[in-house]
Amino acid sequence: MPARPVRPSTNAPQGLKIVLTGPLGVGKTTLVGAVSDIAPLTTEARMSAGGDDVSHRPGKVTTTVAMDFGRLAINDVTVYVFGTPGQARFWFMWDAIVRGAVGAVVLVDTRRLADSFRHLDYIENRRLPFVVAVNQFPDTHVYSPGEIRDALTLAGDVPIVEVDARDRDSVRHLLIALVEHVIATTQAPAGVAS
Repeated sequence: MPARPVRPSTNAPQGLKIVLTGPLGVGKTTLVGAVSDIAPLTTEARMSAGGDDVSHRPGKVTTTVAMDFGRLAINDVTVYVFGTPGQARFWFMWDAIVRGAVGAVVLVDTRRLADSFRHLDYIENRRLPFVVAVNQFPDTHVYSPGEIRDALTLAGDVPIVEVDARDRDSVRHLLIALVEHVIATTQAPAGVAS
């Protein structure tokens, strides 16, 4: 007798793939490690000499060479967080990492907002709903959301969320804001901005 097909349970948890991107040294690996329910997968390797400006992070000696990965449960939803590498020479990985994602977080550092344009352009060109997360480094000037929106030339509907990449609750709040934005964006009628 042939095996009966297995039907997924209607109570099975749903899964969402989220992409985290931002410039080198902005805190992507730290953020994934802070929020993951499992030991995060990281692909950190020693940085080679020259080529990358790390003057804003003088103690930085490692960098992500492929991706970071973490998983967490929020209510009945499993969120898979994939972090992109920040160095330009590893940008070829982005297309594979972004495939299947429902939304993105662009993590920025207010000391060097211009470094975020490449990441914003990439996510916008992929037409992924996204939020901008402002990592709260201790030595940074505090800018208003309006100042950040203007500096990054963001559309009015893109949420800007302050985050401490080291703090689990702060990162969970950020991911919830992204999921809410994804839902609002995907449920908006065609041709109507949410």
